[in-house]
Amino acid sequence: MDASLTFACALRVEEKVARRGGAKAVVVGQGANLPLPDGRLVSFGFAGGLDARLEPGTLLTATKVVDSSGCVLWEGEALDVPGAHPAVICWSADGVVNEPEARRALAESSGAVAVDMESGRLAETGRLAGVIRALSDTGAHPVGALVCAGKDDGNTDWKVVAKAFVTEPVSSMRTARDARRAMRALHGAAEALS
Repeated sequence: MDASLTFACALRVEEKVARRGGAKAVVVGQGANLPLPDGRLVSFGFAGGLDARLEPGTLLTATKVVDSSGCVLWEGEALDVPGAHPAVICWSADGVVNEPEARRALAESSGAVAVDMESGRLAETGRLAGVIRALSDTGAHPVGALVCAGKDDGNTDWKVVAKAFVTEPVSSMRTARDARRAMRALHGAAEALS
Protein backbone atom coordinates (compact mmCIF):
# COMPACT_ATOMS: atom_id res chain seq x y z
CA MET A 1 0.00 0.00 0.00
CA ASP A 2 1.02 3.57 -0.60
CA ALA A 3 2.63 4.73 2.67
CA SER A 4 1.31 8.26 2.12
CA LEU A 5 -2.30 7.11 2.58
CA THR A 6 -4.02 7.84 5.88
CA PHE A 7 -7.04 5.81 6.99
CA ALA A 8 -9.68 8.34 8.11
CA CYS A 9 -11.88 6.77 10.79
CA ALA A 10 -15.03 8.17 12.38
CA LEU A 11 -14.62 6.23 15.62
CA ARG A 12 -11.68 5.44 17.89
CA VAL A 13 -12.52 1.74 17.70
CA GLU A 14 -12.10 1.87 13.90
CA GLU A 15 -8.79 3.70 14.27
CA LYS A 16 -7.53 1.04 16.69
CA VAL A 17 -8.47 -1.72 14.25
CA ALA A 18 -6.66 0.07 11.41
CA ARG A 19 -3.52 0.65 13.50
CA ARG A 20 -3.46 -2.96 14.73
CA GLY A 21 -3.57 -3.98 11.08
CA GLY A 22 -0.50 -1.82 10.42
CA ALA A 23 -2.15 1.18 8.74
CA LYS A 24 -1.52 4.85 9.42
CA ALA A 25 -4.86 6.02 10.84
CA VAL A 26 -6.51 9.05 12.39
CA VAL A 27 -9.89 9.75 14.00
CA VAL A 28 -11.85 12.32 11.98
CA GLY A 29 -15.05 12.06 14.06
CA GLN A 30 -18.56 11.20 12.99
CA GLY A 31 -19.37 12.99 9.77
CA ALA A 32 -15.64 13.75 9.43
CA ASN A 33 -16.25 16.86 11.53
CA LEU A 34 -12.77 17.02 13.12
CA PRO A 35 -9.73 18.54 11.39
CA LEU A 36 -8.53 16.32 8.57
CA PRO A 37 -4.89 15.31 8.12
CA ASP A 38 -2.91 16.35 5.07
CA GLY A 39 -2.40 13.96 2.18
CA ARG A 40 -4.46 11.28 0.50
CA LEU A 41 -7.20 9.65 2.54
CA VAL A 42 -8.96 6.29 2.71
CA SER A 43 -12.42 6.37 4.27
CA PHE A 44 -12.25 3.39 6.65
CA GLY A 45 -14.71 1.90 9.10
CA PHE A 46 -18.25 0.70 9.64
CA ALA A 47 -21.16 1.13 7.24
CA GLY A 48 -24.85 0.37 7.34
CA GLY A 49 -26.15 -2.12 4.81
CA LEU A 50 -28.81 -1.03 2.34
CA ASP A 51 -28.92 -4.25 0.28
CA ALA A 52 -30.87 -6.99 2.09
CA ARG A 53 -28.64 -9.65 0.52
CA LEU A 54 -25.55 -8.42 2.39
CA GLU A 55 -24.81 -9.63 5.93
CA PRO A 56 -22.99 -7.92 8.81
CA GLY A 57 -19.25 -8.38 8.39
CA THR A 58 -19.36 -8.01 4.59
CA LEU A 59 -16.32 -6.06 3.43
CA LEU A 60 -16.79 -3.41 0.73
CA THR A 61 -14.43 -1.24 -1.30
CA ALA A 62 -16.03 1.64 -3.13
CA THR A 63 -16.05 2.32 -6.84
CA LYS A 64 -18.32 5.33 -6.24
CA VAL A 65 -19.50 7.54 -3.41
CA VAL A 66 -22.92 9.07 -4.05
CA ASP A 67 -25.35 11.29 -2.19
CA SER A 68 -28.91 10.29 -1.33
CA SER A 69 -30.14 11.15 -4.83
CA GLY A 70 -27.41 9.11 -6.55
CA CYS A 71 -25.30 12.12 -7.57
CA VAL A 72 -21.67 10.96 -7.84
CA LEU A 73 -19.36 12.66 -5.31
CA TRP A 74 -16.32 10.47 -6.01
CA GLU A 75 -15.50 7.73 -8.48
CA GLY A 76 -12.38 5.62 -8.73
CA GLU A 77 -10.90 2.16 -8.84
CA ALA A 78 -11.81 -0.11 -5.99
CA LEU A 79 -8.86 -0.66 -3.66
CA ASP A 80 -7.36 -4.12 -4.02
CA VAL A 81 -8.58 -5.72 -0.79
CA PRO A 82 -8.86 -9.53 -0.67
CA GLY A 83 -12.45 -10.61 -0.07
CA ALA A 84 -13.92 -7.12 -0.50
CA HIS A 85 -16.84 -6.52 -2.83
CA PRO A 86 -16.67 -3.48 -5.16
CA ALA A 87 -19.61 -1.27 -4.21
CA VAL A 88 -21.41 2.02 -4.42
CA ILE A 89 -21.45 3.76 -1.02
CA CYS A 90 -23.98 6.45 -0.11
CA TRP A 91 -23.04 9.39 2.07
CA SER A 92 -25.56 10.31 4.73
CA ALA A 93 -24.79 13.82 5.94
CA ASP A 94 -27.86 13.81 8.21
CA GLY A 95 -26.86 10.96 10.52
CA VAL A 96 -27.31 7.23 10.94
CA VAL A 97 -29.93 5.58 8.73
CA ASN A 98 -31.34 2.96 11.09
CA GLU A 99 -34.92 2.07 10.17
CA PRO A 100 -35.47 -0.67 7.56
CA GLU A 101 -37.89 1.42 5.49
CA ALA A 102 -35.48 4.37 5.43
CA ARG A 103 -32.72 2.02 4.28
CA ARG A 104 -34.86 0.63 1.44
CA ALA A 105 -35.79 4.15 0.32
CA LEU A 106 -32.15 5.28 0.39
CA ALA A 107 -31.03 2.22 -1.59
CA GLU A 108 -33.67 2.99 -4.20
CA SER A 109 -32.91 6.72 -4.47
CA SER A 110 -29.10 6.40 -4.43
CA GLY A 111 -28.37 3.04 -6.07
CA ALA A 112 -25.95 2.28 -3.20
CA VAL A 113 -25.56 -0.96 -1.24
CA ALA A 114 -24.24 0.69 1.96
CA VAL A 115 -24.25 4.03 3.75
CA ASP A 116 -21.74 5.90 5.90
CA MET A 117 -21.43 9.41 7.29
CA GLU A 118 -17.85 10.28 6.30
CA SER A 119 -17.01 9.30 2.71
CA GLY A 120 -18.85 12.21 1.09
CA ARG A 121 -17.14 14.77 3.30
CA LEU A 122 -13.77 13.18 2.54
CA ALA A 123 -14.62 13.18 -1.19
CA GLU A 124 -15.26 16.93 -0.98
CA THR A 125 -11.59 17.46 -0.09
CA GLY A 126 -10.45 16.10 -3.46
CA ARG A 127 -8.00 13.84 -1.59
CA LEU A 128 -10.07 10.67 -1.28
CA ALA A 129 -8.07 7.70 -2.60
CA GLY A 130 -10.59 5.00 -1.75
CA VAL A 131 -13.17 3.63 0.66
CA ILE A 132 -13.03 0.48 2.76
CA ARG A 133 -16.14 -0.28 4.79
CA ALA A 134 -17.47 -3.31 6.65
CA LEU A 135 -21.17 -3.71 7.34
CA SER A 136 -21.89 -3.43 11.05
CA ASP A 137 -25.66 -3.39 10.66
CA THR A 138 -28.39 -4.01 8.11
CA GLY A 139 -32.12 -3.46 7.72
CA ALA A 140 -32.74 -6.90 9.21
CA HIS A 141 -30.23 -6.16 12.00
CA PRO A 142 -30.53 -2.42 12.85
CA VAL A 143 -28.37 -0.84 15.54
CA GLY A 144 -31.29 -0.18 17.89
CA ALA A 145 -30.62 1.77 21.09
CA LEU A 146 -26.86 1.70 20.41
CA VAL A 147 -27.41 4.10 17.50
CA CYS A 148 -26.39 7.02 19.75
CA ALA A 149 -23.34 5.30 21.33
CA GLY A 150 -20.81 6.96 19.02
CA LYS A 151 -19.94 10.54 19.94
CA ASP A 152 -19.13 13.22 17.38
CA ASP A 153 -15.49 13.21 18.51
CA GLY A 154 -15.11 9.48 17.81
CA ASN A 155 -15.33 8.34 21.42
CA THR A 156 -17.96 5.97 22.82
CA ASP A 157 -20.72 7.15 25.18
CA TRP A 158 -20.58 4.32 27.70
CA LYS A 159 -23.76 5.50 29.47
CA VAL A 160 -25.68 4.95 26.23
CA VAL A 161 -24.08 1.51 25.87
CA ALA A 162 -25.01 0.50 29.43
CA LYS A 163 -28.59 1.75 29.03
CA ALA A 164 -28.97 -0.08 25.70
CA PHE A 165 -27.87 -3.37 27.23
CA VAL A 166 -30.38 -2.91 30.07
CA THR A 167 -33.34 -1.78 27.95
CA GLU A 168 -32.68 -3.81 24.77
CA PRO A 169 -30.40 -6.70 25.81
CA VAL A 170 -31.13 -9.04 22.90
CA SER A 171 -30.74 -6.48 20.11
CA SER A 172 -27.72 -4.92 21.84
CA MET A 173 -25.98 -8.30 22.05
CA ARG A 174 -26.72 -8.90 18.36
CA THR A 175 -25.41 -5.44 17.47
CA ALA A 176 -22.21 -6.08 19.45
CA ARG A 177 -21.76 -9.46 17.71
CA ASP A 178 -22.29 -7.86 14.29
CA ALA A 179 -19.82 -5.06 15.11
CA ARG A 180 -17.20 -7.69 16.03
CA ARG A 181 -17.70 -9.35 12.64
CA ALA A 182 -17.20 -5.99 10.95
CA MET A 183 -14.07 -5.28 13.02
CA ARG A 184 -12.54 -8.64 12.01
CA ALA A 185 -13.18 -7.81 8.35
CA LEU A 186 -11.68 -4.33 8.75
CA HIS A 187 -8.62 -5.71 10.54
CA GLY A 188 -8.00 -8.13 7.68
CA ALA A 189 -8.33 -5.29 5.16
CA ALA A 190 -5.89 -3.08 7.07
CA GLU A 191 -3.36 -5.95 7.25
CA ALA A 192 -3.74 -6.68 3.54
CA LEU A 193 -3.10 -3.05 2.60
CA SER A 194 -0.23 -2.38 5.01
